[in-house]
Amino acid sequence: MRMKALIGVCFWMSFACILLAQHQELHEQPASWKAKASQPVDSTCIRDAFRHGLAQGHFRYFFMATDNAPGLKDYYANAAGGGLRFESSPFYGFQFAISGFYIFNIASSDLGAVDSITGQKNRYEIGLFDIEDPYNRKDLDRLEELYLKYQYKGLGLKFGRQLLNTPFVNLQDGRMRPTGVGGAYATLDASPKLKLEGGWIYAASPRSTVKWYSLQESIGLYSMGTQPTGLPSQYQGNLQSKGILMFGSTIKPRKGLTVQVWDLFTENIFNAALAQVDIAIPLKGEAKLIGAAQGIRQDAVSDGGNADQALTYIPRGSKAMTFGAKLGLKQPAWEFSLNYNRITKHGRYLMPREWGREPFFTFMPRERNEGLGDVHAIMAKFEHNFPKIRSKAGLSMGYYHLPAPNNPSLNKYGLPTYAQVNLDLRHSFAKMLQGLEAQILIFGKYGNHDLLSNRRYEFNKVNLMGYNLILNYHF
Repeated sequence: MRMKALIGVCFWMSFACILLAQHQELHEQPASWKAKASQPVDSTCIRDAFRHGLAQGHFRYFFMATDNAPGLKDYYANAAGGGLRFESSPFYGFQFAISGFYIFNIASSDLGAVDSITGQKNRYEIGLFDIEDPYNRKDLDRLEELYLKYQYKGLGLKFGRQLLNTPFVNLQDGRMRPTGVGGAYATLDASPKLKLEGGWIYAASPRSTVKWYSLQESIGLYSMGTQPTGLPSQYQGNLQSKGILMFGSTIKPRKGLTVQVWDLFTENIFNAALAQVDIAIPLKGEAKLIGAAQGIRQDAVSDGGNADQALTYIPRGSKAMTFGAKLGLKQPAWEFSLNYNRITKHGRYLMPREWGREPFFTFMPRERNEGLGDVHAIMAKFEHNFPKIRSKAGLSMGYYHLPAPNNPSLNKYGLPTYAQVNLDLRHSFAKMLQGLEAQILIFGKYGNHDLLSNRRYEFNKVNLMGYNLILNYHF
């Protein structure tokens, strides 16, 4: 149905712009699309804004496999898909854009099968397809973008379905398709040193889903974990919110110094505020000393989404605070950083995983610290570029000291203390294969066996290896 809607939108936009007869005589050449090889561009004609717009394509293949601890179930999946995007050329500052993507499950293990020991479901591979239906193989397509944009000098306004990348709402692109949102969003480059942005978000299509939801409906599509009391969370479908009001400012008072301030107000549920400072100090040659500091505070708003606290997202009156720091050295070919993050004992840091990944400096792909309190995390990261062969290698190692997995007041998802290692290799092809990019991501997560008397704390969480191969072709 979504692809039919995509085709329908394109048809009616074309019909509105080109009011020409559709009848053709038998001796005429086919002209169903009414396009000619060369025509002068008329900047005052809506038809020419569409005719001279930019069309883009993207094919993607993703292999993913998880090797759990002995005795626990393993999974694998192969996904392939593609999409098209079109954006018109400017017409008095206005532009229209539309994009869609389809996915095929071409060969996978039974992603609906539960582990016989823990009774738990697949966690990683199902994210390539439809987390709401592990057996959905026929309707894996999505109308991804559909917006109208206006640009005037430094001001940009966008309304409709779009892709955003901000600290709290972002693409979190680590599966087949990223998270999309619906709303009105504005950016203002007030000066070379000041950028302002923000807007109202009322809908979302989270990564690993194929539908669009109101903001309140999108919360809880992923695993909901437990309430602070230890009972299962039940907030999906039980929250009341009109959407997100978000504001961000980026200030560059001088070269090498950047200050960011963000606030995300989720009506009737919670408010989160972030402040971050990044600094780069030139050293000898082209080397730079880099550093950053970050603070986040989150507070419940009203009843946290529902007056019945058994059905709410964040308990009434609760709060959470996090602090982070980063120190590193950067050269043109490589970068090393040591990162730290602390979530205090005040409460669990809660942010709907459906909206994006956390902005912590210690974030590593394939795990999150959302839903936790009383956390000490440290992570070292090294990246090296090889421009002559168009390749890049990265190695990350982190240790995450968490509260006990059976302490739901500070551990929403029952995640034990763990160490994680990621190896990330990337290569961009050239010449005949220009546009093709390959990535290999291998990760391992290791937990303390002494804490794992209940294997539910181990399955798909620690003592596992993960393997990912991703191919992207852009044209």
